Amino acid sequence: MLDNYAIADQFSLLSKLMDIHEENSFKAKAYSSAAFAIEKTIDQLADIPREKIFTLRGIGDSAAKKIVELLDTGKLSVLDELLEKTPEGILEMMKIKGLGPKKISTIWKAMGIENVGELLYACNENRLLLYKGFGEKTQKNVADSIEFYFKHQGHFLYQEVEEYANMVDKKLIDFFGTGNITACGEFIRQIPTIEKLTWVCTKAISEIKDFFLDGSFQLIEETEKEIQVKGEENITIIIQEVSAEDFQKMQFRKNCSEIFLQEWEKKFPFTSLPYQSQEEIFADAGINFIPAFLREDAAVIEQYKTAIVPEFIQAQDIKSIIHSHSNWSDGTNTIEEMAKECISKGFEYLVISDHSKIAFYANGLNEEKVKEQHRYIDELNAKYGPFRIFKSIECDILNDGSLDYSEDFLNVFDLVIASVHSNLK
Repeated sequence: MLDNYAIADQFSLLSKLMDIHEENSFKAKAYSSAAFAIEKTIDQLADIPREKIFTLRGIGDSAAKKIVELLDTGKLSVLDELLEKTPEGILEMMKIKGLGPKKISTIWKAMGIENVGELLYACNENRLLLYKGFGEKTQKNVADSIEFYFKHQGHFLYQEVEEYANMVDKKLIDFFGTGNITACGEFIRQIPTIEKLTWVCTKAISEIKDFFLDGSFQLIEETEKEIQVKGEENITIIIQEVSAEDFQKMQFRKNCSEIFLQEWEKKFPFTSLPYQSQEEIFADAGINFIPAFLREDAAVIEQYKTAIVPEFIQAQDIKSIIHSHSNWSDGTNTIEEMAKECISKGFEYLVISDHSKIAFYANGLNEEKVKEQHRYIDELNAKYGPFRIFKSIECDILNDGSLDYSEDFLNVFDLVIASVHSNLK
């Protein structure tokens, strides 16, 4: 049975969606007022005679008919129709603090933005400033609210938690000692989106609990052999107690996908004896060591039976930053400052790719500005060689599929980054 709060929520959503779809504003306000009145009604609407609903203060005839429809069918047809016409991303946008229906309507209808991620990107490119009702402060508040929203969904990009996970790991190892605790699970597997950080530890759960409950962490759940806590980053941290004998085996299990682990245990059952390292587990099976980030697909087990083990790109292999915006468009640093920073990090080159001319919201470069920038880059290359700055551009793809400059002019760049923006959905 629908209670008054549930009915009020339906009317509130209907009012907001009508504003977003730019429908009758008078009706939208009437449904918003009805939502307020329904919420304040003491008696449950489901328990009173249908005809009495039409006499309630603050509820008009149209709203009363819809309440009856909702009570009789469990549905509100006009709301269902609007929901069907509303992209999922717009509904999610309604959860962002500071974004009311009118602003969401502008974001969707005028800017062509249909999801929260794209909206954050638009904020970072200063695109909201072009539209009425969006000043610099509002744009920053929207960006901050989106980042706060993402952070509190319990899903984090790997790079968002990398520094925090490494910091917690160091503290745990310093406290419990090398060989007694190790990170494992999603973070060690380098899953792109991480929901929890996991460690296994040979120390008693009571000792582990004492470490975490120092005021910096909040206890979420506790069992005989495991605790779950949350710290300031709001990501779940799980610590599991294991025996010293099972330490390596448990690590291995948590560092594999279910499919990989099932195939492995079918082919190479663990011995009853303890292992001294992860490498020993692979050596015992006669398989080359498989990094945790590759233990997703079981087929990789067969590949690693051979003696040929591929080399993987590491952080130290990165020689350049190749998509960079300078203060010529919407960046904050000069090209020379960026070049000097790259040189200090041991990079060999830098690719400058400011916005093309149609991106006027980001001070996109017209042809004359591009030529001027290229003369400046030539001077810097002469000054800082053998370090090299390559001439690039983030070139918009236009509505008809063509690029933002003529084909002849595109030849003046060392490379072109073709960019799809919101106008193409």
